[in-house]
Amino acid sequence: MIKRLLPLLFVGFLWSDNEIYVDQVGTSLDLTIEQLGSSNIVGGLNATSGSMTALDLDGNTQDITINQIGDNNLFRGDIASDTFTMLADFDGDGNSFTIQIDPTDTYGADSTNLNIDVDGSSNTFSLDQATSDLAGTLDLDWIIQGDSNQLTFDIDTDQATSYVDIDGDSNQVTYDGDGYASTYFYLDQTGNSRTFNVDQQSTLASDWLKITSSGNNGTVCVVQSDGGTTTSCP
Repeated sequence: MIKRLLPLLFVGFLWSDNEIYVDQVGTSLDLTIEQLGSSNIVGGLNATSGSMTALDLDGNTQDITINQIGDNNLFRGDIASDTFTMLADFDGDGNSFTIQIDPTDTYGADSTNLNIDVDGSSNTFSLDQATSDLAGTLDLDWIIQGDSNQLTFDIDTDQATSYVDIDGDSNQVTYDGDGYASTYFYLDQTGNSRTFNVDQQSTLASDWLKITSSGNNGTVCVVQSDGGTTTSCP
């Protein structure tokens, strides 16, 4: 068992606040990161500031806890794992979350459990879960409180469950789900001027979708296809 506890790991630069760089290879990782303050980075993908890269976590059986508290923070990275659990809590405004989970089928991205809690406004979240219909038994939960948040997630699913609970005005949700087995998507929303774009396109499989929405003004587009063909909202 590899355990890493990073409550506060600071790499200071004159032109930014705090940065965390993690590059991990191996099984049975237990990682906790807590970052307090504004304009901080947990780096990876195209992380900026002091030329940092990572977060890059490779290996099966990972248990990740993220607490990022403050405004204008970045959380970016690549994660490749089967049997992966993430509990993430983001509090603040103007934050950005961009994560890819096993896009090249290194481990398969099966048995993933993601729980992401957001309190704040004008945040941007992007999740790309697996490719080529590899994300078997995914359990994904978003709980978002605040205004003008943008949530985009692209999931290649086999028997996956996605739940979004979003409350506030002028929020946007974009969901694209593909796969060869039945999937479940449930969106529960309260607030005005919302925008939803939902595509479900499992190949020769039954998808289930439910939207409960309360508020004035907005645009909703839902497209389903069991032929696995490309669909899109206007």
